[in-house]
Amino acid sequence: MNIEFTTFYAGVLGLFYVALSFRVIGLRKKYKIGINHGQEKELARAIRVHGNFAEYVPLALFLILLLELNQTSVWILHILGSMLFIGRILHALGLDKSAGTSIPRFIGMILTFLTIVGASVINIASTY
Repeated sequence: MNIEFTTFYAGVLGLFYVALSFRVIGLRKKYKIGINHGQEKELARAIRVHGNFAEYVPLALFLILLLELNQTSVWILHILGSMLFIGRILHALGLDKSAGTSIPRFIGMILTFLTIVGASVINIASTY
């Protein structure tokens, strides 16, 4: 079985993760901070964006993979994968600008949660 949809979204999300990593590395060099954030708010936000991505994306991708393995409709896979990718971009943009609430950050988390909840519900429903 070919898992091309999850493979595609894992690829684009993997590249985005590396970009977030490079952002943290660049700020560490800029502020000469090897570990933690040294009270630099910009670095603290970049670390949090990177960490939040690492916390949510693996589970979401795994749930999408299970759907693909169970031959869920292509359009559902694309909707879920797109929501996850767009959600992660919006979250990163929103949190990068402010540690407080922002529209992009809020929408980004909503899209991420909708992806996880939607994929979870479809996975559960497909077992019956």
